[in-house]
Amino acid sequence: MRAIPSKTEAPVVPAPLAMLRACLRIRELNIFAVLIGVGVLISLFSPYFLTTNNLMGVFRSFSLTAIMAVGMMLVIITGGIDLSVGSVMGLSSLVTALAFQHGLGAMTAVAAGLMTGVVVGAFNGFLVTRIQLPPFIATLGTLSIGRGLMYIITKGVPVTPDVPDSFTFIGQGYLGLIPFPVVVMAVLAACFSVVMRRTRFGRHVYATGGNETAALLSGVRTARVKFTVYALSGAIAALAGVISFSRFVSAEPAAGFGAELDVIAAAAIGGASLSGGVGSVEGAIIGAALAGIITNGVVLLNIDTYAQQTITGCVILIAVSIDIWRLRRKGR
Repeated sequence: MRAIPSKTEAPVVPAPLAMLRACLRIRELNIFAVLIGVGVLISLFSPYFLTTNNLMGVFRSFSLTAIMAVGMMLVIITGGIDLSVGSVMGLSSLVTALAFQHGLGAMTAVAAGLMTGVVVGAFNGFLVTRIQLPPFIATLGTLSIGRGLMYIITKGVPVTPDVPDSFTFIGQGYLGLIPFPVVVMAVLAACFSVVMRRTRFGRHVYATGGNETAALLSGVRTARVKFTVYALSGAIAALAGVISFSRFVSAEPAAGFGAELDVIAAAAIGGASLSGGVGSVEGAIIGAALAGIITNGVVLLNIDTYAQQTITGCVILIAVSIDIWRLRRKGR
């Protein structure tokens, strides 16, 4: 005689279905699946998409956005936003160019460019933590200041100094078939992935964005955490600026203009919650890659380039809507 199962027993879920449900809960896998799907769709309509030259070009083109998205992700996880990354990228590129123009060596020029980003990022952190300005207002102000300084210094004329070949390798070189900026992106992503998952600082960043009051009561120095992530965001944006100048060997007055929108889009598509506490470095990289592939697909499929912004905007709205829907389901 068989025992009658209790009504309270949980139904047995087949192992493959349980594994699928577990995978669907991982945001990065969902975004990566969309990335693969978009790539397959484009490859069906364009035989050039999967060629080595095209893929390496795509990787190179989105690598700068992905690099800056790492810093943006840190800021967004704390519940903030950094609108100044585009200006920091351009200003750091200009400072690097001016250093070369004044006869300084490559190491000094790169250090000057990176230090520019650290200073601007630290200033953002000061405004947010000490003056207690809303991050949107604080970084919007530094965006305008940085952009204005670039036009004041250059008078609207690009700066194109002579640079050594060792410096141009940063933006133009290859390691095997892989563009060097992609290598920098991968190393940076790997380092910060470990930092966010394995260190006290990473845990404090998530705690600050998840519930700042609770984190503060638990002994987390939330002001210091916020200041640090803004300084890091500035430094990482400056790194992108140095690589950009190395690639084009020209510091344009409009360099980095509008880049902050692409970076925020990459972070949002990558699963970062603009309310804070949620996000990952891997998601930011995949989000930047997805945006880069969409851009490349628009070109390969001869779609009106003006449609690119529309498509990217739709992807952002869908990504954020899914995030809000998930938050609501968790709250039930």
